[in-house]
Order: sequence, then C-alpha cells, then structure tokens
Amino acid sequence: MFERLREDIQSVFHRDPAARNAFEVLTCYPGMHAIWLHRAAHALWKRDWKWLARLVSNFGRWMTGIEIHPGARVGRRFFIDHGMGIVIGETAEIGDDVTLYQGVTLGGTSWNKGKRHPTLEDGVVVGAGAKVLGPFTVGAGAKIGSNAVVTKAVPAGATAVGIPGRIIIKTDTEVEAKRKAMAEKIGFDAYGVSEDMPDPVARAIGQLLDHLQAVDGRLEGMCGALKNLGSDYCAKDLPVLREEDFAQIKDQARSDASTH
Repeated sequence: MFERLREDIQSVFHRDPAARNAFEVLTCYPGMHAIWLHRAAHALWKRDWKWLARLVSNFGRWMTGIEIHPGARVGRRFFIDHGMGIVIGETAEIGDDVTLYQGVTLGGTSWNKGKRHPTLEDGVVVGAGAKVLGPFTVGAGAKIGSNAVVTKAVPAGATAVGIPGRIIIKTDTEVEAKRKAMAEKIGFDAYGVSEDMPDPVARAIGQLLDHLQAVDGRLEGMCGALKNLGSDYCAKDLPVLREEDFAQIKDQARSDASTH
C-alpha cells in the first residue's frame, strides 16, 4: 500500500512541475484523491459489493469532480492533472504511466453489455477535453490531442487530433535526425518543427531542410572531386552564420509552437 502511495507521489513530481512537496500532493491534488478512492471502490466491486462500491465512487465524484466507475481497471502511476470533469466508464482499462488532463471522457458508444469502453496502454497521454469513445485500444505511448474525438484504434506511438480523430503519421526518425542536424548547422533551432503537428509551415520548413541537406551533400562531393583534380577552391571558408541573426526566428518559432 505504502509502496503504491510513494509511486503515485513520485509520478506527480515527474509530470507536474508545479508540485513542491509530498505533503502538498497528499492534501491538494484531487486527481490523486480520485485514484485512491477508486482503488477502494474497485476492491469492493471485485468482491461483489456493488452498491457500496458505487457509493464510494459517487463520494469520490462529489469530492473531486472526477467520475471513475468502480468497474474500470487502472494501472500503476496513473496521473490525473487538474481532473475536473473527467469521466471513465465501467469497462475502461488503463495501463501504467498514463496521463489524463481535465475534461477527458473514456466512454462507450452503445448500450450493449460487455466491453464498450476504450483500453489505454502504457504511457498514453490524453489532452484536455478529449473524448475517446468505443471498445478499441490506444497503443502504448500514443497521444490524444486536446478536444479530439477518437472513435477508432490509435497505433502505438502515434498521435490523434481533430474531430473526428485522425492519426498523424510520425516522421521517419532517420530523416528527422538529418533535419535536426541541418537546422543546427545553419543556426536555426527548429523548435516544434520536428513535432508531429499537421502544420503546413512546419512541413514546408522540413522540406527546405531536406533540400539543404541534399545540396550540402552534393557540394561536399563536388569539393572532393575538385580537390582530387588539384584545385584549392573549396579551401575557402564559408560565410559565418551568426547566432544573433537567427535569434528572432528562433523566438518566433517557439512562440508559434507554443500556440499548438
């Protein structure tokens, strides 16, 4: 029991920079209170004390504004940030290290008995106001964007955004590494550009970095060929790219990324 309590408190420190000490987490975090009350309600539910389980669950809802059905299964280090307005249905299953923000609904789309609520695998993050509806799986490490309405399975590591929820394809890691290297070389901190956001400006910058990478490689090859022919043309230094010249661009990129 105390080991789980320590895990819960540490999970808050790992995911909420506003947390200052353990006493504050114990007394002032309704998300934690809701989870602890749910564990008691779930234990009663499994022992077939249904009414008492629902009573404890309803008390938790009244105290915290977070409604977790006592039949829902919740993993370790589950973190609810802010929490008000969260609804988690009876057959929902939540893995380890999952994070939910305020206003999230893990709901069903039918009145049939049996599995009708989603399964969130380990490490899933669900943004504020998102609705995840139906008996499907959100894969490990996936993210659900704020206010998204997701009614279909989300692959592991992917991101779902919008209404209805659509999957954003992640950029190939090798291509992404090349883009980052080129951005650092020219002095441009592509903050947010490499993120999986459906932003046409970000895509355009990514393609520009790909083009610069190809041009850079071609120039290096040409310089090597000229050197083999005895030319010292490529020995000339390229103009210096000063950090301060790109400061305004960096600041604007960070500002644009923070609005997403």
